[in-house]
Order: sequence, then C-alpha cells, then structure tokens
Amino acid sequence: MNQIVKNCLGCIDLTSLNATDTETSIVSMVEKVNELPLHFPGLDNVAAVCVFPSFARIVRKRLTAPKVRLAVTGAGFPSSHTFLKIKVEECKMAMDEGADEIDIVLPLSLFLSQNHDMAITEMAKIKKAIGETHLKVILETGVLPNPESIATASRIAMDAGADFIKTSTGKVSPAATPEAATVMCQEIKGFYNKTGKKIGFKPAGGIVTVDDAIAYYTIVHDILGAEWLTPQLFRIGASRLTNNLLTAITGREVSYF
Repeated sequence: MNQIVKNCLGCIDLTSLNATDTETSIVSMVEKVNELPLHFPGLDNVAAVCVFPSFARIVRKRLTAPKVRLAVTGAGFPSSHTFLKIKVEECKMAMDEGADEIDIVLPLSLFLSQNHDMAITEMAKIKKAIGETHLKVILETGVLPNPESIATASRIAMDAGADFIKTSTGKVSPAATPEAATVMCQEIKGFYNKTGKKIGFKPAGGIVTVDDAIAYYTIVHDILGAEWLTPQLFRIGASRLTNNLLTAITGREVSYF
C-alpha cells in the first residue's frame, strides 16, 4: 500500500488556480517543488505544476526540478466562454511561454447543444496550434447529465486530439467522482483498442485524502492496467492532497506545501 501512495505522489499535478494567486505565492510553490528531494530524499517529485497563463513565464524561469512539467490552463478556462480565436491564441501564447501541457475545458455550450462536430473542430484547432505540446481536455463531468454523455464527451475529446482527458476544473460541484472516472477509463480503453493510441487520464477536483487517491489509482489499474500508472498517462489534479500523501508516506504530520 505504501508503494501505491508513493506512486500517487509522483503523479500529482500540483495546482494553484486561485483568484488570489500572486507571483510571490507561485514562486514559493515552485521553489518547494525544486527543493522537495532535499526534504524528502528517495521520493519521486510531483509530475507537474499547474498554473494560470499569466504565471507561465515565471514558472518556466524558476522551475529547475528534473522531469517536473509545466501545465498551464487555456482557452478561456474555466468556462470556455470566449471567442475561438482568443482560445487558440491564448494556448499558443502559453506554449510560447514554455508550457509543456495545456489544460482546456471541453466547449460545453456546444456539447450540451448537441453540436458535437463544432466542439471537435474547436478542440482540433487548438491542438493543431500547439503541436507537440500536450493537450488535456477537461470534461467537467459534474455538469454532464448521465454516464452516456460522459462517454460521448470522452470520445469527442479524444477524436479531437486530446492527449489526456480530465474529469473536472474543480470549480463546480460535483467535481471528480469514481463513477465518472470509470466511464472515462473505459472509453480510453476502447479508444486504445481501436486506434492503438494511449490517452492519459486525470481525475481532478475535490481529491483530498489518501483513500481518494488510491481509489482512482485502483480504477485505472483495474480498467487500463499497470502500464497506465505512470506520470505519462496518469495524473491527479490536487493541491491539498500532496501534504496528505507525504504524511502517509513519512508517518508524521507534513505541511510542506
């Protein structure tokens, strides 16, 4: 069990997406990521740091931890309600500022209006604009009416070129749920069987406890297999969870982040 907890730590997208974020607070978070191996030797670092676009440049400048990626929100996050031209340009700018990954929200207004083709077109244009930069598409499963719509949204995002599909922004309730995760992982498996392409999975929003993390780890293991349980294909979007994982691993109360 302890090894699973350690693996979960190495798959964390350490996230700060608050209206109150400042350059100082973001730099502080990044420096703690850089220094984590000094304080917790032998443990894998988090997989990525996730921030708003305006902080991309400073994170790229300050982030020195090996293998830790820079994830940046884009395309009118978290609502996706802006002009397509702006969505594309914002994602290109984030890429130019050094983003390794860009997290966008499925254009829900189009999806919920059954305008699936246009939703695919929007996301495909963004993916084309950012090229090899990873595109993570957030389905916002808490507002989707049933498992069938979650399955459809998963397929649409993958057809549009998503490298990851993600449950939630964490800005609406409910956020991530095991039920949504199960549907999404089943769709990822079907897409892989059909195309041979491995798409990553990221639960995010409201994941706080060690048991929460283990639950999603187990869903991925049982549906997609151990080969998906790497930072390349599995992430957990969280902020508070990281300290709880470190507490469980070390056996002492940790308030590092």
